[in-house]
Amino acid sequence: MLKLSIKNETNKLRSVILGRADSNGPTPMESEAYDPKSLEHIRAGTYPKEVDMVQEIDAFQRVLKKYDVEVLRPKRVENMNQIFTRDIGFVVDNIFVKANILPDRADEWQAIQDIVARIDPKNVIVPPEEVHIEGGDVLVWNDYLLIGTYTGTDYSDYNTARTNTAAITFMQDLFPNKKVKAFDLVKSMTDARANALHLDCCFQPVGIDKAIIYEGGFRNPEEYQFLVDLFGLENLFQITADEMYQMYSNVFSISPEVVVSEMQFTRLNHWLRAQGLHVEEIPYHEIGKQEGLLRCSTLPLYRD
Repeated sequence: MLKLSIKNETNKLRSVILGRADSNGPTPMESEAYDPKSLEHIRAGTYPKEVDMVQEIDAFQRVLKKYDVEVLRPKRVENMNQIFTRDIGFVVDNIFVKANILPDRADEWQAIQDIVARIDPKNVIVPPEEVHIEGGDVLVWNDYLLIGTYTGTDYSDYNTARTNTAAITFMQDLFPNKKVKAFDLVKSMTDARANALHLDCCFQPVGIDKAIIYEGGFRNPEEYQFLVDLFGLENLFQITADEMYQMYSNVFSISPEVVVSEMQFTRLNHWLRAQGLHVEEIPYHEIGKQEGLLRCSTLPLYRD
């Protein structure tokens, strides 16, 4: 049996499902784009090439293995984007929750069935159909469950709205011992600089008491202020709209001391080192063109 334990976003990582890009399929049509950043690159003819994305994920895997992390991979599905495993499920404490993802992506869930089958079935939860939730919107931070959502009445008009208010109630009921806090996020189908696709696209803890944050990603100033109060303004790295677009907050912690980051994130990486963190820099720019980065590519199963 696979053991599960996720208490927060930064404890020492032992086991993770890492996405794959080795049969990513052709460049999507404009009508097939799930997010405005992918759409932008489809239109510009700069959508990432499979060979480049494979190299980037391989670099990520080498860093994970350097720190003795068990790296599990989905089964290969021909001509399917399987990079962003964070979207298809997530672990809170010792519970694995299946995400209710966009219907077009159901085969991604099938590709990790061999792994899910190794988890005690009583610890695998499948939410009801009306509960929309993806792992990028769920951050575990000790006593807190921080969850991104979108509360607009036009929710169904947005492909970029992935977690609904029904999911907040569901998670409160599933984890009664957690303090569940919802964050209403800014969404756009046309402007990637005005679209927080998931909570981890505009906020993420690092180290023991630090975090990366984009104030403009939150529709409600009080919810942004909640995070300022929780972490302390002096412990927050404030990013710009362009840095959110580049996915600055979507780095990935291997431990409280080690963060994997994109090599072009010069300003962020300098700040992380100034906080005493060791930064493992890798190329991940091409994958970032699909509005997802390092955290999006991982589904952690066990942290100490």
